[in-house]
Order: sequence, then structure tokens, then C-alpha cells
Amino acid sequence: MVLRRGRGIELKSAGELAAMRAAGLVVARALAAVAEHAKPGVSTGELDELAEQTIRDAGAVPSFQGYQGFPASICASVNEQIVHGIPSRAQVLAEGDLLSVDCGAILDDWHGDSAVTLAVGEVGAGDRKLSAATRESMLAGIAAVRAGGRLTDISHAIETAVHAAAERDGIEYGIVQEYGGHGIGSRMHMEPFLPNYGKPGRGPKLRVGMAIAIEPMLTLGSPETQELDDEWTVVTVDGSRAAHWEHSVAVTEDGPWVLTAPEED
Repeated sequence: MVLRRGRGIELKSAGELAAMRAAGLVVARALAAVAEHAKPGVSTGELDELAEQTIRDAGAVPSFQGYQGFPASICASVNEQIVHGIPSRAQVLAEGDLLSVDCGAILDDWHGDSAVTLAVGEVGAGDRKLSAATRESMLAGIAAVRAGGRLTDISHAIETAVHAAAERDGIEYGIVQEYGGHGIGSRMHMEPFLPNYGKPGRGPKLRVGMAIAIEPMLTLGSPETQELDDEWTVVTVDGSRAAHWEHSVAVTEDGPWVLTAPEED
């Protein structure tokens, strides 16, 4: 592992990326377990306990738990909550809820970080389209990960995909601007910060060994946000619903390597 001079961007060796992949698979399994159990009548606190047990059973540690005081192993953000929702036994999921789950794990000192948006029972067509558009924009960002490119090539690909989905769906999606992707590796949050919008060809050059968490967040209304009194949960100002998808991705000579993809993907 080296740090690129003057930028503090961590470059991993092939072996270190393989270790990150192992951590990423732990995250993928935890999210799969949560997805299987996210049903009406289940609390977000129960889902948090399930994720933590899955992570610890793999010999890993939940990277969110205790991070800057965060009290849980997952972020569980429901409906108008965009990100950093605190799971609770008191928060019981209901039919039609839209649940975004962000999860991280540390295995052998390397981090994995991923997020999915889940439909609880049957959700409305707008919610389904919102989640699909968010996931599509994440995949477009992943496809833009190429050695020799620039960081904002990813940002531009995400924004372009959002606009294409908006035109197709007849919905003006809001792109959350205050929050975005980040470098990841020996720590969960590292340089560089990755905006989910912007012109291409700017920012640090993408180099083999970099790893970036790509995580667009979209809303069905205004992209304006506010933080609740718990000093964690971020919600839409207008009460519109939000979705969040994320993968940790490595830059390789052969293109992007999605470190947190499930084994079958």
C-alpha cells in the first residue's frame, strides 16, 4: 500500500484489494440477510442485530458501530430518511415502506461498504422507479471507473444516468449534493470525496489500486436535506422519499472490480 504524494489517496496492492474483496463479501452477505428479513412487522433494530451477527460470524467487525459515536451496525433509513438513519426496536416496518440499508465491515483491517434500497411489501410505482434509477446511476458510475480517467468522470456518468432515467420515467429526481462517495481501504472514509454530479475530466486521476465507494442518493422531490435532532439521520426537507445504493469499487488494469458485489454477481 502506498499513498500518492500530495493527495493522500491510498493505492492498494493486488493482495490488499483481495483482502478488501473478502471484507466486501461479508458486507454483501449481511445485506442479503437484511433483505430477506425486511418485511412488515419487523423492526429496524432487529435487522441491525441480524446484520451484526452475520458480520461477527464471519470473523469481521461492524465498521459503523461506534464510528464517531454511531450506535449501530447498519444505517436504516426509511421513506423520507436519506441516509444515516439509526435503527431501533421501536421503528417497525410497515407495508409500503422504502428502506435504505447501509452496511460496513472490517476484516483483517480492511473495509467494505455497501448500501441497498429495499421495498417493504408492495411499494408504489414512483418508489420502484426511484430505487431503480438510483441503482442504475450507481452502475453507470461503476462503468466509468477506468485507470487513467478522472474522478469526475464517475460523477458525470452518475448525473447523466439520473437525467436519462428522469426523462424515461417522467419524474424529476433530486440528486442529493451534500453527501457522496469516498475513498475506502484501510479506513472507511478516505480521500477523495466523490460528488454525484458534475462535469467530467476533473479531479484526481484514477489509478490502479484506488478503491472508491460509489453511492448516489436520489429523491422523488427536492434534493434539499436537513439533519434531525439525533445528529445523524438526514431527511428530505419536503418529505419526499429517497433511495440510496452503494458499492465499493477498485480500479484495476482490467476495469472496475466491484468489491462488495455478491458472489453470484
